[in-house]
Amino acid sequence: LDSLTLRSAAEDRATYLQRPDLGRQLDVASQRALDTLGLPYRADRYDLAFALVDGLSPRAIHRHAIPLLEQVLAGLRGSPQPWDVAPVAIVQQGRVAIGDEIGAALCAQMVVVLIGERPGLSSPDSLGAYLTWAPCVGRTDAERNCLSNIRPEGMAYADAAARLVALLHESRRRQVSGVPLKDEREALPARPTSRNVLLAP
Repeated sequence: LDSLTLRSAAEDRATYLQRPDLGRQLDVASQRALDTLGLPYRADRYDLAFALVDGLSPRAIHRHAIPLLEQVLAGLRGSPQPWDVAPVAIVQQGRVAIGDEIGAALCAQMVVVLIGERPGLSSPDSLGAYLTWAPCVGRTDAERNCLSNIRPEGMAYADAAARLVALLHESRRRQVSGVPLKDEREALPARPTSRNVLLAP
């Protein structure tokens, strides 16, 4: 896929952390880039756009975004109805809602934002996937579907890809996302975890 390199209106990391609103919108140069580069793309309406956004954990994007995206695209290739996928947007200093502006600019029916989630003590590289039907500026979190903790130690790539592909098909069929759209796949049993055991003498 072709790609577009974009930035949010947060000019640096400190501003990004202090002004979440600026992380939800593109900077002027990126808006112009979409206007210029988007012109040939707008001849046809896209079914789907992906945005890879650093978010609060750039490490998560670096480690997990491409492996997940490859499996999602492989799952979509077997669909009876083809998917026309827009160029992938790679976004620095972004938050989830920036995908709405990108999806709208590319005239995409839906957008999937892959973003690094807030690091936790046990998951510094957790990836989230957010699906929004009919993206436009002003969409709320209630209008999105989220898959969280995507990483080998959490939700495995294959499971996340299968769930996301199923949501994409159902979203396109029903033309909705968010609260009205549920992940109806059965939850996979939790994998056993190893624990350190202190043995008494």
